[in-house]
This record gives sequence, C-alpha cells and structure tokens, in this order.
Amino acid sequence: MDPDRVMDPEKQNKRKLTGTGLWRILFGTVLAAFTLYAVLDTFVIPRNMQKGADTLNLAMFGTAAPAATDTSATAATAGLSAAATATPEPSALPDSEPQEDIVIEYKEYYQNGTAIYVADMRLSSAQYLRTAFARDTYGRNVTAYTSSIAAAHNALLAINGDYYGAQERGYVIRNGVIYRSTRSSADVLCVYTDGTMKVIDPKEYTAEELLADGVWQAFSFGPGLVVDGELAVSVKDEVSRAMNSNPRTAIGMIEPNHFIFVVADGRSMSSAGLSLYELAEFMQSLGAVTAYNLDGGGSSTMYYNGAVVNNPTSGGRTSKERAVSDIIYIGS
Repeated sequence: MDPDRVMDPEKQNKRKLTGTGLWRILFGTVLAAFTLYAVLDTFVIPRNMQKGADTLNLAMFGTAAPAATDTSATAATAGLSAAATATPEPSALPDSEPQEDIVIEYKEYYQNGTAIYVADMRLSSAQYLRTAFARDTYGRNVTAYTSSIAAAHNALLAINGDYYGAQERGYVIRNGVIYRSTRSSADVLCVYTDGTMKVIDPKEYTAEELLADGVWQAFSFGPGLVVDGELAVSVKDEVSRAMNSNPRTAIGMIEPNHFIFVVADGRSMSSAGLSLYELAEFMQSLGAVTAYNLDGGGSSTMYYNGAVVNNPTSGGRTSKERAVSDIIYIGS
C-alpha cells in the first residue's frame, strides 16, 4: 500500500464530519426549528381560523336582530356612575336609566371571604346579549383585554367568555354563527333567540342542530352550575387543575331575557375566591334557574360603565387583566 495514500485519523474524522456527521447536524437543526415553530404556532403566533360559517337566520324565529349601534340608547345607559366601595353588605351603583330594550342593575356582595360583582339584566331581546372576539378575529392565540374588546364594541357591560382559543374542540356559536362544530366532553351552554338558556350534553346535538333550534350563543367550558333550578355540582366538583378557591366568572338566567353576570375576585388577601359549589349556591340564591361556569382565574373580569369594576389577578400580588379570546357583552 502506498504510504502516501494512507489517511491519518484526523483526516478520517474530517471526512466523517463532512459526510454522515454533517447530515446529522443538518437534520437536528431542521428538527429543532420545526419543533420551535410548532410550539410558537400553538401558543404564541396569532392564527385567523375563520372560515365559511353557518349563520342563524333570525327571521326563521320571528325575531329581528337589534339595529346596528344605537348611539342614543348607548349614551343614555352609559351615563352611570362607576364609583364602587367594598362593603360586607350588597351595595349598588346607580342603575341604568329605565329604557325599553336594556335595563341593568349592578350590585356588589362580600360572601365566603370573597368580593362578588353582580350585574342583573332585563332585555327586550336575547340579541342584546352579544359576544365579540379579540381583535374581531376568530383564531388561535388572538387575545386582548376584556376591557379593550368591550370598549371597541361600545359595550354597556361585559365579562370574559369561555376562552375558546385555548381549546381545539368544543362548540363555538357566536351571534348566530357557527365557528367551530367539533365536540368536546365539556357541558355546553346555549342561549336561544327566545331568551332562554340551557346546559346541554354535546353528545346529544350537533352544532348544526343547535343552530337550527335557534341557538344564538354557545359556550364550551363549564360545568353547568344550576340546571332546572337545582344545583348541578357537588362540594367535590372542580375544574381540572384549578384550586378550590378561585376567581370565577359565571352567567345565568332567572327567566327568559332576564340574565345575570357574576364575577368573583380571588387569590388575594382581601378576597379568597369561590369553589364551584359556592359559586353555584350563590347563583341559585340570586334566583338563577340555569347557571354556567365560564373561564376563571386571571381571566375573570367585569367591565361596567366604561371601567373594570373588579380586581382581576392571577397571582394575587397585582391587579391586572389577563388577555382573553372573547367576551360576552350587553350592547346593540
């Protein structure tokens, strides 16, 4: 063998690096880049998911949607005082001026060591109970503060919704339009055009069937708290991974077109928070025959008369809103 053709070990290693070794490095780099993109796409990168959606034909039910923004009605109701003081007894801010379509009564309570904010609404039509997406976009990782979304839609009153963007399944019907029709195991709350509200099992209905039945809004979070006037949760029931005492958001119906929004502060020295059972009991005590748990924790926010009236917090150290996917609001 020609000694000049014998490759020393160092040259052999270099050849391996430029061959198999280089390929492995390239493959590893591509895999790491793809993994990073997948994580960012799932949790960070905003994604508009809106497609051709089925729409509820309100004329089918003999019910017309409210006219586009009625600035006179908004101005009349928005002239309310937002001053609020903590008190162990129910305390009320000045209520909205009586008007034909929307009447709102706002009160604060302190029970179970928790500050609770209640808005009681009587509406002439369920279509005044509306929803809105962050940035007016249905999509993943598209979020904004409840107050920002509410202000953008001239809302008289608003609470956070079910944070649909954190889930890949579960019915999403908003303002008479189907945006997602894939089932999840969660209870679904349906608000119908006739002003009634019902908690349903998604295995029993498709989203299209719900729309045909007159569902105006459908939320997928839960669980149902009160069903047919009876408590639907036990002392041991809890949302997965949540603490027993938490900030909470709930919606309920006392009678057709008579709704309540409830938000409870929590995770702070001044407000412990509620368990699901305590929240259900409270909703029942207000006269709710149907009540439903929405996204809570740091998301729990109530906006009224142009300002956030509760103290949203995730860790209890600071009062700050959490950006969310959607809100439920009262407006035209």
